[in-house]
Amino acid sequence: MTDDPSNTRALEDSIVTDFSRQLNYGEYLALDEILGAQHLRSEPVHHDELLFIIQHQTSELWLKLMLHELGSAREALRADDLGTALKRIARVKHIQVTMTEQWSVLATLTPSEYSEFREFLATSSGFQSYQYRAVEFMLGNKNEKMLDVFDSDPAARALLEKVLVETSLYDEFLRYLQRAGFPVPEAVLDRDVTKAHVFTPELVPVFVDIYRSSKDHWRVYEACEELVDLEDNFQLWRFRHLRTVARTIGIKAGTGGSSGTQFLEKALSLTFFPELFAVRNEIGA
Repeated sequence: MTDDPSNTRALEDSIVTDFSRQLNYGEYLALDEILGAQHLRSEPVHHDELLFIIQHQTSELWLKLMLHELGSAREALRADDLGTALKRIARVKHIQVTMTEQWSVLATLTPSEYSEFREFLATSSGFQSYQYRAVEFMLGNKNEKMLDVFDSDPAARALLEKVLVETSLYDEFLRYLQRAGFPVPEAVLDRDVTKAHVFTPELVPVFVDIYRSSKDHWRVYEACEELVDLEDNFQLWRFRHLRTVARTIGIKAGTGGSSGTQFLEKALSLTFFPELFAVRNEIGA
């Protein structure tokens, strides 16, 4: 190996440098729009407001991808393509991990630093994230009353109305199980999909059979555990959000009018796939 005294790397002749007639990296990614979308509102401008904005903008980008993947997973289940559905869910799990880790960056924002620009948020709040609500709806935690929050944003409300009346990922998984020969109750298959899924005791024996005979139902068993991972990751995200808010503003009310940490704590009791956790009580009992 020969040391280069200039400590530089020579460009290879094949590397494209003339983009007068060719697509470049910035154009493909619309970087002018993305990097120009951070509009600080504090006066005078506070250093840490940029962190706050980028944290939430990147979260929205990940939520957009999550919706894309969950929608594809749901379609795959409708087509009895469990392999593709599991592939999509695996990607969603990695997105969830990334989003949860992001809270550690925002957690570097101290209460005194945040208080310098918090008033400039006015009534804006993460509570108003329609993509987050769409993800919850997609996973089965539906709440029609949430639509009213988006009356002033017709496009956001339209998206949520669409997801509200569609089957959730769990609905489609249960329908897949029924088509595969498992005795899923008809009442579950015919339920009102605009309502949140609630614990259904009659479903538990179906999962008990799958878990006790996992070698005979390996792919379905694997899918059950993937869904459990999804819910665990979602709850970890919620908890990390709660703890970040607690260390930054304490127990003060949220900018959007909620009770703050008390409101966030209530979300920890919500569940997407209750029967997949109830089955743990039966195995080995």
